[in-house]
Amino acid sequence: MALTSKSDSNPYRRYFRCGFVVANKLRNDEHTFKWVDEAFVNEVDTLNAKTVELEKQLKEIRTERFEMDKMVYEKMEKEIFEKVEDALDEAKSSNKKMMLIIVFLCMIMIGLSKLLG
Repeated sequence: MALTSKSDSNPYRRYFRCGFVVANKLRNDEHTFKWVDEAFVNEVDTLNAKTVELEKQLKEIRTERFEMDKMVYEKMEKEIFEKVEDALDEAKSSNKKMMLIIVFLCMIMIGLSKLLG
């Protein structure tokens, strides 16, 4: 419950008091009384501490994510390079076969031209 002080030392200063204490007209006690401005400062301090902790956790998550992405990209890069190398090897082999066939056909044509010529 929020109330307003009427004391000479804190005139019109707002404070919180436990509703049970007020309803039963019990004496004020440290756990049942707090100045509103101090309560707000405590809340801000608590929220700042939580914010710092959440920022720390977010940084850790981002670092972990970066490492995982890096591992995935490195694996993908390796697989792509392997596929390219396989395709190049296959192309080289195919080119060698074609060259052999062309050389063989040229030799046949040269031999035929000498026989017919």
